[in-house]
Amino acid sequence: MLTVLTLVTGVAALLLAAWCGWAAYRDQPTKDWHFIGMAVVSLLAVVQLVIGIVQLARGEKPEQGTTIFVAYLLGAFACVPAAGLMSLAERTRWGSVTVAAGGVVLAVLEVRLYDIWGG
Repeated sequence: MLTVLTLVTGVAALLLAAWCGWAAYRDQPTKDWHFIGMAVVSLLAVVQLVIGIVQLARGEKPEQGTTIFVAYLLGAFACVPAAGLMSLAERTRWGSVTVAAGGVVLAVLEVRLYDIWGG
């Protein structure tokens, strides 16, 4: 996997988590600009998913197994969009908390993806 992409995605996810956490602290729901941030982080996860699948198709193998790697890739891809959808259902500060938690989860998944690939 591309170490730089994994690092950038993890940092972007943590920045999103801090931003939405700050909104929750100020008792605000997710706003349109939060969804733009979620879209950027989700785009990074999509790029990572595509690159991971291409590398697997080329015959490269993760150290800890292909199945677990693909499962984590799909989880990383779905994490922020799922949190964003849940925040739409909860239009209070708890929607912002949900997105902040999703960003932290994505950052942890990125660390785990790095480990699985053999970093």
